[in-house]
Amino acid sequence: MKKLLLLFTFIFASVIGIAQEQGSVKGKIVRAGRLSPLENVNIVNLSQVIGTATNSKGEFEIKAKVNDTLHLSYLGYKSLKIRVTSDWLKFANSTTIEMTELALALEKVVVTQLKLTGYLEIDIKQVPITKNIRYSISGLPNAGLEGGHRSPGAVTKVIGAIFNPLDFLHNMFGKVPNEMRKLRKMKEDDQIRNMLSTRFDRETLLVLLQVNRVDLDLIVSECNYSADFIRTANDLQILDAISECYEEYKVLSRSRKRRL
Repeated sequence: MKKLLLLFTFIFASVIGIAQEQGSVKGKIVRAGRLSPLENVNIVNLSQVIGTATNSKGEFEIKAKVNDTLHLSYLGYKSLKIRVTSDWLKFANSTTIEMTELALALEKVVVTQLKLTGYLEIDIKQVPITKNIRYSISGLPNAGLEGGHRSPGAVTKVIGAIFNPLDFLHNMFGKVPNEMRKLRKMKEDDQIRNMLSTRFDRETLLVLLQVNRVDLDLIVSECNYSADFIRTANDLQILDAISECYEEYKVLSRSRKRRL
């Protein structure tokens, strides 16, 4: 009887412990100093790859467990990483978090004046037009290669990827399967997708994939996307580009293993 009682006590204590270590946390995000609420602050649980945003009162709630890391970002403010504690989960209190405004510096803008003649056929030729050519590879569904400008260099780039596709993809993706799984989760979370569609700073992608900006641009470039695309795409388009490239890598990798 005593053994059964001890077993029941142990199971009950374990259930209580697990319940305390996972659930959701609540918070309120305000401007440092002024303490006025910040609306639409992006919150991403980096450990579980789920996201949410603050409401008009600066409040949020997100699923989390002990030691999860929350990434908070808002345009013009210093981003924060916050570790979820057992007390935060246990007491379910709304924690007030202050975000500090960054000093914004305007970059130098160069304006080139067009010399218009008044004749549409002549003037329109002065407007720069960039055409990015996207090539598809037979046998790879929903896959393609963006060669950039229609030029011999673009074709060479695509041919190089076709004849040696697995090597450069393996260098990028073969050693980071965990980060690639996070990337897939990002695509499945509507809140994160909506957030990325309005951003161009790559910050959330950099944090989740654990790479720097130079490496991220290199990854997209090596996946045969043009410099034009890298410069103008929003974060969601970059996410989709890397995801597509990773799917190509998996197809090619499986094909090579079967041949071996």
